[in-house]
Amino acid sequence: MTGTDDPEAPPPSAEGFVPDHPEVRAFWERARVHARFNVAPTYFGPTTLEVVPPPAWSFGSTPEQADALLALVLDGTKTATASAAEEYGEEPLPRPGQLGILLDGRGRPRALVETTAVEVVAFDRVDAEHARLEGEGDRSLAHWREVHERFFAETAGPGRGFEPSMPVVLERLRVVWAEPDGPGGR
Repeated sequence: MTGTDDPEAPPPSAEGFVPDHPEVRAFWERARVHARFNVAPTYFGPTTLEVVPPPAWSFGSTPEQADALLALVLDGTKTATASAAEEYGEEPLPRPGQLGILLDGRGRPRALVETTAVEVVAFDRVDAEHARLEGEGDRSLAHWREVHERFFAETAGPGRGFEPSMPVVLERLRVVWAEPDGPGGR
């Protein structure tokens, strides 16, 4: 990952998040205030929450998917997500309490979310409740399996592929604050 202070730099995207992008920093400043993460006294200097924005990311593998899934999060339909465990490589898995900045399909920050629960299960062990919480399609387990099997097969790295027993990271999310539409919004 690389950072930049260039305000003319392109916004972050799913393909290459720029952690120090001015637009993400500005979003984080607004979100911190609205979420009241700035109310603790700072006797010992600035806290990490004041200095470092959380990771920024988007759903899906295309701008259209990112926008569609973000819309489901913003309207309260989507409160969970799933990813192939292998995507994390050596990176730690999400954990409850972790914050993230959701990006739209153009790479613009739209919502601050918090992970509320994480579970790793085999793909074929994902249950109907999780499928419903993901909020996609008809919210059925059959739809979830069809869409996610295709997605995992299409986005698997070299030498990897879809397996019904593959580990999947199930994550529950809550919106802490969302960027309003209008001035300063998108």
